Amino acid sequence: MRAAAILILCLLAGAPAWALTLPFGQEEAQVPPAPPRPVVSEILEGGTTTATVRSIPGVIAAATEVQMAFQTLGRMIERPVDLGDRVKAGDLLARLDPEDLAASTRAAEAALVAAEVDLTTARNTADRARSLAQRSVASTAQLELAEQVLSGAQSAVEQARARLESARDAEGHAVMTAPIDGVVSAIRAAPGAVVAAGDPVLRLSSENELEARVDLTAAELDGITPGTEFLISRDQDDAQPIRGRVDRISPVADAQTRTRRVHIALPKGSGLRLGNLVRASRVTGQTLALTMPAAALLDSPQGPAVWIVHRQGDTAHVGLQLVETGARVGDRIEVIRGLAPGAEVVTRGIHSLTDGQPVGRRVAP
Repeated sequence: MRAAAILILCLLAGAPAWALTLPFGQEEAQVPPAPPRPVVSEILEGGTTTATVRSIPGVIAAATEVQMAFQTLGRMIERPVDLGDRVKAGDLLARLDPEDLAASTRAAEAALVAAEVDLTTARNTADRARSLAQRSVASTAQLELAEQVLSGAQSAVEQARARLESARDAEGHAVMTAPIDGVVSAIRAAPGAVVAAGDPVLRLSSENELEARVDLTAAELDGITPGTEFLISRDQDDAQPIRGRVDRISPVADAQTRTRRVHIALPKGSGLRLGNLVRASRVTGQTLALTMPAAALLDSPQGPAVWIVHRQGDTAHVGLQLVETGARVGDRIEVIRGLAPGAEVVTRGIHSLTDGQPVGRRVAP
């Protein structure tokens, strides 16, 4: 009762607020407001960029490819290389059974011996016919027949010698070696198979000169000539596309797709490998463009947008800005409309901001 009476007297007397503090309670401490959070942002700068058209899928291949085949008929007994193996010039690629070729050589040698015997007999017969004709013992018809037999025997010997030389060459072609440094990019025949002369056994591709191959329709080929520039990238997010130039265009269209193959030469040291799937974009020129980090783009209900930092003196706040974007190259995206050079765009923490929220100092990304 006494404490209540004292409180009533203080209120009637207009006592200060601190005088109302009771001995059994403590005043709650006042927490100062936290400073605005810093923002990771980038100040956009205009610049020159390469304008391209839509990308087209393609594949990396060797500019130099050799279809390897034997020059003679035979049964392949050895092929020490397989798909993807790298070889040096002179390395063994395949081998034919030498016994079959050796038998052909022996048969050619025997045929040459027989032809030489026939030639000796024909030469002796012709000599006797000439001698008898001089003594008017043999008729002119007999002499002419002997000369014809001699001429035929000489031709048979020449033919037998040519066959022997061909058989010996075929025996030497039983071994297939690599004519260039490269990688085995295709296999056409396995050991044990009988291959004819000229039948493909494997394909050897050089890695020294690579090219991108794309198939284009007649409309897409409009304006493309040897020397036209293309940007080659592994995917749409490739930050460093490789610049190549058209080396040649196939003069004949594919019978089914009606497309023509375009070969785009690539510089050495491109880092691409045979068989890589790539995308090729035609370079159309240089244009002034504004780009921003792709991480700054926000999907708002109104469309693509970014957070813009508005600074005035020591204070700053963010505002949502709708933008229209263009092509994406690597981790950056082109801004077509909505921003201007000098705009400060938030690049991190974009999903934790609200329109008009105060922010602090800028932190470079």
